[in-house]
Amino acid sequence: MGIQRFVINYVIYTAVLAGIAILLPHLFPDIKLLADKFWLVFSFLGGLTLIAYIVAFIGIKRNPEAGIMAIMGSIAVKMLFSMAFVLVYSLNHKGKDIVFVLNFFSLYLLFTFFEIYGLLRNLRHQNK
Repeated sequence: MGIQRFVINYVIYTAVLAGIAILLPHLFPDIKLLADKFWLVFSFLGGLTLIAYIVAFIGIKRNPEAGIMAIMGSIAVKMLFSMAFVLVYSLNHKGKDIVFVLNFFSLYLLFTFFEIYGLLRNLRHQNK
């Protein structure tokens, strides 16, 4: 899967996730399902995932033998930036916010699963 195809699929995937996030408060109006800064978290993780994929894709194309290292490096950088984001958020927002934790980790996992799926498709084509 090339970068253009990934970006098209990624935009569709992100739009579906955003649509679900928009619908959730309307489906469950009495329950707080989204954090106060949900769209900030959504856009941060969405942009970070796109950057991580592009870095890993370039690493795979430059040196196919070190493709796994490029993938692992991009995932590690993404995790470090995500932990820094959580640290800054928790320092600025005092108190327990379980909704933020659930939103953050669910978005992190959803975006990471899609990124890994795209990267593994690139590795699968190299093995043939």
